[in-house]
Amino acid sequence: MHLRPIHFVDTPVGLPDGSVARLAGGMLWFAAYELREGAGRRIVPVAEIAGCGERAMLLHQRITAPRPPLTLGERVLRFDQPLVAGILNVTPDSFSDGGAHVDDPAGAAGAGVDMLAAGAALVDLGGESTRPGAPLIWEGDEAKRVAPVAGRLAAAGALVSIDTRKALVMEAALAAGAQIVNDVSALLWDERSLGIVARAGCPVILMHSPDPQAGPHGGSGYADVVGEVFDWLEARVAAVVAGGVDRARIIVDPGIGFGKSLADNLALVNNLALFHGLGCPIMLGASRKRMIGALSNEAPVGERLGGSIALAMKGADAGVQLLRVHDVAETVQALRVWRGLRDRALVG
Repeated sequence: MHLRPIHFVDTPVGLPDGSVARLAGGMLWFAAYELREGAGRRIVPVAEIAGCGERAMLLHQRITAPRPPLTLGERVLRFDQPLVAGILNVTPDSFSDGGAHVDDPAGAAGAGVDMLAAGAALVDLGGESTRPGAPLIWEGDEAKRVAPVAGRLAAAGALVSIDTRKALVMEAALAAGAQIVNDVSALLWDERSLGIVARAGCPVILMHSPDPQAGPHGGSGYADVVGEVFDWLEARVAAVVAGGVDRARIIVDPGIGFGKSLADNLALVNNLALFHGLGCPIMLGASRKRMIGALSNEAPVGERLGGSIALAMKGADAGVQLLRVHDVAETVQALRVWRGLRDRALVG
C-alpha cells in the first residue's frame, strides 16, 4: 500500500476540523489521499484514512509528522519550507560544469560562497562525476579534490554536504568540515560507509538507483517505478536506522535520471508527494537533467534553465524540502515568488 496526498487546498482556515492535514509540517495542506494497492487506485478523504488499516495509518502519520530541523554546529537546517542546495563539482568531467573548478580549491570555495550569498542553504560538493559512462576515480584522488574545498567552505561558515559513495572520501571531507553525506548509492557501494556515517552522527542523503553496487545507471526497467522506488527507499531507510543512524537525520532522494527512462522520471516527479510516506525530508535533484533536453528539442545542458525551474517548482508544490540545483540565484528567486504566493493564499 502507498498513499499519495492529493486535493491540496490554499488554507485550512474555515474548513471542518479533521478534513485536511498538513504535509510534513510544511506550508501545504491536503484533503485526500490516492490510495494505491497493486494496480488498484481509489480516493480516500483524510478524515476517513483511519478506516483503511494499520499500514495506512503508519503512512499517514509519517506524511503529516513535522520534519525536525537539523542543528549542525552554528547552522540550523529547517524543513518547514523548501530550501536550495547548490551543486559544486570539482571534477574535470561532470556533465554540466566539469572542469570549472579543477585544481583550484580557493576558486571552488569562492564559487560555493557565492551560492550561499545567492540564497543556498547548503553547498553539495562532489569530486567524482556520476554521469553515464564516467570513469571510476581512485578514492585518494577524490579525497584530495574535495577536502581542501570543504575546509575552506566550512571556515567561511558554509554548511557542506559531501557527494560521494566512498568511505575514505566521506572521512576526509567530514574531517575537513563537511557535515552531511550525500551518497548516490545509499551507503551500499562501500561497505564501510554506513559505519562511518553512524559513528559521525551526521545526516545522510540516501538516493535510489537500481543497482548501486554496480553503479548508479544500471537496472533493467520497472513494472511500477513509483512503488518500486518507494519500497526500495523504505527498506533502505530501515536498514540504515538498524545500522545506527538516527531516522531524524536521514534525507531521501528518488534518484531522478539514475537508471530511469524519461517515462520513469516523469512518473516519479508527478508522484513526489507519495515519498513523504517515508517520514523523511525529500531531496529532488533534477537540475539540467537529460529529461529536460528530451522534452525540449534536445536542448544542451547549458540551455536547460527553464526546465530546471519548472521541475524545482513542481517539487515545491509537492512539499519537497531540498532542491539540488546548479542555478542557485534563479531557483531562489522562483522560490521566493512561490513562498509569497503561499503566504498570501494561507490568509485568504
